[in-house]
Amino acid sequence: MQLTVIIPTYHRPQDLARCLGALAQQSRQPNQIIVVVRDTDTQTWNFLESFNSGSLSLQTATVRTPGVIAAMNTGLDTATGDIIAFTDDDAEPRTDWLERIENCFLTDNRIGAVGGRDWVYENNQLLDGAKEVVGKLQWCGRVIGNHHLGVGLAREVDVLKGVNVSYRRDAIGSSLRFDERMLGTGAQVHFEIAFCLALKRAGWKLIYDPQIAVNHYPAVRFDEDQRYQFNEIAFINAVHNETLGLLEHLNALRRMVFILWAILIGTREALGFVQWLRLLPSQGTLASKKWLASIRGRFMGLRTWQQSSL
Repeated sequence: MQLTVIIPTYHRPQDLARCLGALAQQSRQPNQIIVVVRDTDTQTWNFLESFNSGSLSLQTATVRTPGVIAAMNTGLDTATGDIIAFTDDDAEPRTDWLERIENCFLTDNRIGAVGGRDWVYENNQLLDGAKEVVGKLQWCGRVIGNHHLGVGLAREVDVLKGVNVSYRRDAIGSSLRFDERMLGTGAQVHFEIAFCLALKRAGWKLIYDPQIAVNHYPAVRFDEDQRYQFNEIAFINAVHNETLGLLEHLNALRRMVFILWAILIGTREALGFVQWLRLLPSQGTLASKKWLASIRGRFMGLRTWQQSSL
């Protein structure tokens, strides 16, 4: 099989250097590496001009639209591999990453996507833990992530994480692309939900294997989403994106249940009324801001879905 690796990058040349160094050490070398760079990112372009790619089959692609989705779609349009793997510039794939990915795809031609664990390091400290339930969509519409904490054997899931994921070209075809309706100027959080659930609807299997691993060193983002700091716009965008992806996938009954559940209960990342009450004593005004942003994001996602369905 021919393997392509796509790395969207923006203003993080030191992280990109580590990522490319890890790809050079792969036990199964990629046939093609595509680094997708914003046209205005002179810092990264200067780095790539002086970078010694050695034996890596490295090429670049230019994107002019802000956001990771435009970069990933540009990568897809450039890729030639039978398997197309994605990782972030701030990730470091382990040496057997591509070998394990290829072996997994070879076990079943109905596998459309394969992903694994990202071992997250914050301030040089590993966020360790063990979760059996990973990447599952509950009946009410709640999405359980835990990709960075997954343990156990390889198994089917509903959603994979963008930092460590690969797709079979035949599953993507010529028409499936990352949803450009997703909001955000950088990370565009939850874009994976819409893409993965589209593969599920088409009948493909999605496999999560914790042994397929990358080390992940979350770096600075150059958009409204600053990870662990509350930003109203970023919060609204994330909830909008999750809502839109789920409404596209759920049937009529489950959509109604999801909307009621989201407004009444919700999660810590997208508050409903109950979650607001639970967080109010400890977070005070911040909890209220999150709740209002969550409600706005839900209704914006519903409106985007309705307008697209006309």
